[in-house]
Amino acid sequence: MDLYEYQGRELFDRHAVPVLGGGVATTPEEARALAAKLGGRVVVKAQVKTGGRGKAGGVKLAEHADDAFAHASDILGMDIKGHIVHKVMLTVTADIAEEYYFSFLLDRANRTFLAIASVEGGMDIEQVAERTPEKVAKVPIDASVGVDEAKAREIVEKASFPADIADAIVDIVVKLWAAFVAEDATLVEVNPMVKTPEGAALALDAKVTLDGNADFRHPGHADFVDVAAEDPLERAAKEKDLNYVKLDGEVGIIGNGAGLVMSTLDVVAYAGERHGDVKPANFLDIGGGASAEVMANGLEIILGDPSVRSVFVNVFGGITACDEVANGIVQALALLHEKGEEVTKPLVVRLDGNNAELGRQILTGANHPLIEQVDTMDGAAERAAELAAAAK
Repeated sequence: MDLYEYQGRELFDRHAVPVLGGGVATTPEEARALAAKLGGRVVVKAQVKTGGRGKAGGVKLAEHADDAFAHASDILGMDIKGHIVHKVMLTVTADIAEEYYFSFLLDRANRTFLAIASVEGGMDIEQVAERTPEKVAKVPIDASVGVDEAKAREIVEKASFPADIADAIVDIVVKLWAAFVAEDATLVEVNPMVKTPEGAALALDAKVTLDGNADFRHPGHADFVDVAAEDPLERAAKEKDLNYVKLDGEVGIIGNGAGLVMSTLDVVAYAGERHGDVKPANFLDIGGGASAEVMANGLEIILGDPSVRSVFVNVFGGITACDEVANGIVQALALLHEKGEEVTKPLVVRLDGNNAELGRQILTGANHPLIEQVDTMDGAAERAAELAAAAK
């Protein structure tokens, strides 16, 4: 789960990482009141889960409360890389002598953690990494050892931080690592980390990603979820414990096993190129031991997506028995009918493996006008794409 900056700032503050005072506002009036409370100049920053806010005009300096009102009016509702701004964060200002970059992240490729640091921080850090990679220090972190003061000092030295600020940066690095571990994060990033004219170090930004697999250890992390910004279908799927991701396409996908579902997305995309560029509408893995109820829940989610024009159910029975899948399909259609929800989207079903023949018999016996069975994966993908294209 990616956090908004104001949430990351709260998390940093919890772990004694030095941040500036501030708050969050959802209306221009709230921004004006908060600016007046903070006093003096404030920075008004768009809260979206993407980079490039400054370049897009989503970060403004306000000299007084009325300025904050005006800037918040301009920023709220702004579209930044497809993200609509619903909140702004206001912080007091700090004089900046130098800007740096620092992050801890999970290095999946090398199966370790990584510290990345540079004395060339700021909005153009990506260009620094591309054009002058020698100015970006990358230091692997042994998970069994972690980051103590000695390791933090090694990182600071490799990044060539100035001697007069090194001790302060070391202290922040140790605290960032403590936050990274304690909160089960996969990323903590500060850009910029700054040196003030007085020689103090501050985290002026906070980008944090938390590992959702560790939510059971952190009940408080539920407070970070922005329910209003969640896709309603993804939220409904999450409530039913379904592995679902919404995509921008027209063919709903259900499969058992992440590998099979990913392959299904590919074959549908290839078939869609021959039928008006039809694309997959979602990723939905019902898992290896899915019951009829799970199948019914998944189908209900997909049929509730207005962009879906056809559904491809692709199941290779192993632990998941194909008769259970077939019963789930029939039950889901019956449930929707009982709710008064008209189902008009055709279902293309390919069953193979454990109890496949019994599953096919169940679907044949149901004789539902929307269900069409196809023997092969490629053939089913072709038919699902054809039906979606015809429904445009």
